[in-house]
Amino acid sequence: MSEASRPVPEVTPETERYWEAAADGRLLLRECRDCGLTYHYPRALCPDCFSDDVDWLEAAGTGEVYSYSVAHSMSGWPADDLPLVVAYVELDEGPRMVTNVDCDPDEVTVGTRVEVRFVDVDADDVAIPVFVPAAE
Repeated sequence: MSEASRPVPEVTPETERYWEAAADGRLLLRECRDCGLTYHYPRALCPDCFSDDVDWLEAAGTGEVYSYSVAHSMSGWPADDLPLVVAYVELDEGPRMVTNVDCDPDEVTVGTRVEVRFVDVDADDVAIPVFVPAAE
């Protein structure tokens, strides 16, 4: 894949630590200390109880495909990286995240076990978490 031409996410104060951890090869989630919810996408307030007493949690980086779709064209996406598997991955910690599964579309089904890897982009402090089918 031509990874350097992927879109670069906008880093905000709320997401800065998440993207820096990804650049270091770690997948972070947020965990609410008040209600116990573990969630993704990172935000300062718990989406369930709106508490600001939340902490970072390092995820194992494993899960399974909950749902997916295959895109054969996508505006702004490198043509060499198509087709693109866009998926909801349910992490072992519980949250589901929208991501890419980097493999041949014929290798993916609902329930496929996956593991995270990180794709470098044109920014030093950011990497994109994507998933690949897990080694058996």
